[in-house]
Amino acid sequence: MKKLILVTGGTGYIGSHTVVELIENGYDTVIIDNLYNSEAEVVDRIAKITGVTPRLEVFDLCDSALLESFFRKHQNIDGIIHFAAYKAVGESVHKPLEYYRNNLVSLMNLLDSMKKTGIPAFVFSSSCTVYGQPEKLPVSEDSPIRPAVSPYGNTKQIGEEIIRDTVSSDPNIRAIALRYFNPIGAHPSGLIGELPRGVPENLVPYITQTAYGLRDELKVFGNDYNTPDGSCIRDYLHVVDLAKAHVVAIERLIGKKNKSGFEIFNLGTGNGVSVLEAIKSFERATGVKVKYRITGRRAGDIEKIWADPSLANRELGWKTINSLDEAMKTAWEWEKFIRKTHGNEN
Repeated sequence: MKKLILVTGGTGYIGSHTVVELIENGYDTVIIDNLYNSEAEVVDRIAKITGVTPRLEVFDLCDSALLESFFRKHQNIDGIIHFAAYKAVGESVHKPLEYYRNNLVSLMNLLDSMKKTGIPAFVFSSSCTVYGQPEKLPVSEDSPIRPAVSPYGNTKQIGEEIIRDTVSSDPNIRAIALRYFNPIGAHPSGLIGELPRGVPENLVPYITQTAYGLRDELKVFGNDYNTPDGSCIRDYLHVVDLAKAHVVAIERLIGKKNKSGFEIFNLGTGNGVSVLEAIKSFERATGVKVKYRITGRRAGDIEKIWADPSLANRELGWKTINSLDEAMKTAWEWEKFIRKTHGNEN
């Protein structure tokens, strides 16, 4: 009998790619999503890719009564992968209470339900934001956790602590937190990808929207950082590679292969890429020029960060396969697809 995985936020960017990978690896899936930052039509596109239509339940995880009702209906869930969260760093600074309420109450409700229903396996979508600006590069899981620069980042730090304490109090629950660096790109089918609301906060959607003509120009925030070309450096990994890591993580927990009750893994390529290098990669991969302008630094931006993914490589048997250019090419195909279906909404 197929194992059943609950994917919260499963119609979102990383969630939808993970649902595809789960289905293609023989799992049944059920999605909970409030569609705050995604669309129900994503389920139909997942079906086009996989031939399987995942079940979608539309409600808010902060509603504990609805969540309890959901678990009464679905009593055979083998594991949970938890993506559902507000995720805009800038917005979180202006709406901190909304971010704390949504991201932490939803997490606690899920963990509470796990304890009541006996679901043993939990994979948490965490972030490299927990490291702040690290003193030593690349960043390993042993790197110190620094004070978060945004309420969003703080919800990831606090979320990890809540999970750690929950696992310590209940030996029946096993959990993994995946700290990812910068996911980019889209599924090679061009049917699912990142769909930002309004002006993108992330670099690659801004690049693709500018290349398409939706934005007049791309602003590069600062060229005076202590980096080879003066622009910020990040570790960009293909979203399909990232999705595959979630499948490996849930398999590890269900199979009781974990070495402690709560494990943490960095997910990245191990290569730092500057903003200007990322623009060149897009132009090289697509043949499309991107108009950009250097502006002043943006408050809160970290100068440089990239992962040491060796623990995930060794313990999970996972590593990135797709190149930066491949990720850029798929991001461009996705941009062209959504302009056909959504027009020039921004």
